[in-house]
Amino acid sequence: MSALDPSSYTATQEALARCRRYRKEHGLYGIVDFALGRIMLEVGSVGAVTMPADLGRRVRDHLLARQRCGPVISHPRSGRWTFLTGPTDDSYLDSALFSDLFRDCAAVALPGSHIVLPSPADEHSGYRAWICPPASDFRPELAEVVSATRECRPVQH
Repeated sequence: MSALDPSSYTATQEALARCRRYRKEHGLYGIVDFALGRIMLEVGSVGAVTMPADLGRRVRDHLLARQRCGPVISHPRSGRWTFLTGPTDDSYLDSALFSDLFRDCAAVALPGSHIVLPSPADEHSGYRAWICPPASDFRPELAEVVSATRECRPVQH
């Protein structure tokens, strides 16, 4: 897709419209990467925890049962889910937490890194989609998602 390709222009316009909606309705202040038509969100005021989809299902169900689930993004090709949270904190500096989550192939996103939010182009291609779309500007605290991840991990024998 080149910059002169009409489908590129359409994908960019759709991504811009979606990005405006994310900002206005959900407090997700992303920007559009015009080259790819993707919506990028910098980690900081929004945090994220990424994990394998199987663990993600258990964490989502755990949070839903407590009415504390926020937006969750699926990455079907990699079999991973990303939970959006409230602001990031210094937990990424905790080496014990890092190794604990690493054991389950989960991780807290580092401040300044980027999350790609589902765009129309991603959804059409099956590359990225909402498992739990944002319903408002609610996102659980980072500590809540980390705690749920630890509670829902597979039993080790």
